[in-house]
Amino acid sequence: MSVKHPIISVTGSSGAGTTSVRATFEQIFRREQITAAYIEGDAFHRYNRLEMKQKMEEEADRGNRNFSHFGAAANLLAELEAVFAQYAEHGTGRTRHYVHDAKEAEHFKAPPGTFTDWEAFPEPTDLLFYEGLHGAVKSDGIDIARHADVRIGVVPVINLEWIQKIHRDRSTRGYSTEAVMDTILRRMPDYVQYICPQFTETDINFQRVPTVDTSNPFIARWIPTPDESLVVIRFRNPRGIDFPYLLSMIRDSFMSRPNSIVIPGNKLDLAMQLLLTPIILQLIERTRRAS
Repeated sequence: MSVKHPIISVTGSSGAGTTSVRATFEQIFRREQITAAYIEGDAFHRYNRLEMKQKMEEEADRGNRNFSHFGAAANLLAELEAVFAQYAEHGTGRTRHYVHDAKEAEHFKAPPGTFTDWEAFPEPTDLLFYEGLHGAVKSDGIDIARHADVRIGVVPVINLEWIQKIHRDRSTRGYSTEAVMDTILRRMPDYVQYICPQFTETDINFQRVPTVDTSNPFIARWIPTPDESLVVIRFRNPRGIDFPYLLSMIRDSFMSRPNSIVIPGNKLDLAMQLLLTPIILQLIERTRRAS
């Protein structure tokens, strides 16, 4: 954690919806004139797409059919922690981009499935924003969670998470349902070991729960809409959270536990604006006082 150079870390698995949460943060940053340095979690994968395919085949030949991007071996977690530590201390660091598709290839002038060159963060910045798979990892001698001032988990119930991943990978990446199912099965041990434990380290979790039948996510024709969902917002430490204010501002919301509020799915952006704006402004104010 850092007074002068705060870090916000948003973590969630593939298909969880962390990219949508990032968009809300970007709105807040623009509105409040906050300059952020950004890290995309994919930038700290160890292998490009071709290398990862080859590595998975090698691991499978050794009897390991569960080598995945969720695990430590496929990522540069020590390097990611080092960047967090460097930013917290000096407000500097570097990152790169993983090029997912043809649209990004045109933008970054690099082939899909590859990385851009490492580049230093712009300077000066007010805070560092991370969005990806490992923003609160605490395992194998790595402790990324300890460097973040605000840790946020994005955690749909697992059937919904799978539906979102299946639809995204089929529509934007051209994968078959069977291929996505294979990926889900291969990643499961790492999901249990590396992804799930992070959500005990997060300060706030947003968990979307569908109110329609998602019993078989592999045949679902549509992703449940926000109007067909509830969102459970859980606070690790509810001290300082003005629940009566939130309940009054978010229609049809209710408390399910002393540290949890449930809101309609279509009110998620409003809830995030109400919750996160004061948290971000407190970080910035603390930084400016320290400077």
